[in-house]
Amino acid sequence: MAEHIVTSYEDELKFIIRRISEMGGQAERMVEQSVSALMRSDWSLAQSVVADDVLLDAVQREIDERAIRTIAKRQPMAIDLREIVGAIRISNDLERIGDLAKNTAKRVIAVHEHSQPLQLVRGLEHLSELALEQLKEVLDAYATRNEKQALAVRDSDENIDAVYTSIFRELLTYMMEDPRNITACTHLLFSAKNIERIGDHATNIAETVYYIKTGEQMEAERPKGDQTPSLAHTDVTTPPAPGQSGASAG
Repeated sequence: MAEHIVTSYEDELKFIIRRISEMGGQAERMVEQSVSALMRSDWSLAQSVVADDVLLDAVQREIDERAIRTIAKRQPMAIDLREIVGAIRISNDLERIGDLAKNTAKRVIAVHEHSQPLQLVRGLEHLSELALEQLKEVLDAYATRNEKQALAVRDSDENIDAVYTSIFRELLTYMMEDPRNITACTHLLFSAKNIERIGDHATNIAETVYYIKTGEQMEAERPKGDQTPSLAHTDVTTPPAPGQSGASAG
């Protein structure tokens, strides 16, 4: 009987871990496709990203429900409990990454209506490459329960922050030089912020992986290279209506 209970628990845990892996792969694709749609002005691809977010949300709810049910039925302890709680936390971060990718995709039309300096486009591409690499690394760290790799991911977050700060300043310069740039640059600004926040969620996942493996929390202070004014009170998941400057958008 005890062996049956252990086997059932292991099956439930494997299911949750597998769904996390699938969710991570889908989140990666959404981020990559949303930036590609933005760079190529591909509205069809952007719509695909928006539709995929519904599926990602459904998987996140499924993981939450299965994890909570497993805790109630099995009452796991120590590392078993950390695995379940960690899965809930990671699925929440992946769901938010999907939301940020969706928001970037929604800005494709507004950005497409205005020509963009090549330097800015390349800057956004570079920022997205850094964020995607960070996401891939942290999902690999989760798959292997590699706490050292998780630490490296958190330390690399300052690189994303530094690139975002540079893009932020360039966008402000373009807006000050010509008011006609304000609408498009505002959309690009929030797109860049979305990508930077994806890096923050990857860092959150890294901290969760470290906790699952060691049972300890990482040090509270993390490297932070973002030197831009805070957008904490701005909802970056909702683009402004077409034609608005976006100054009050989020």
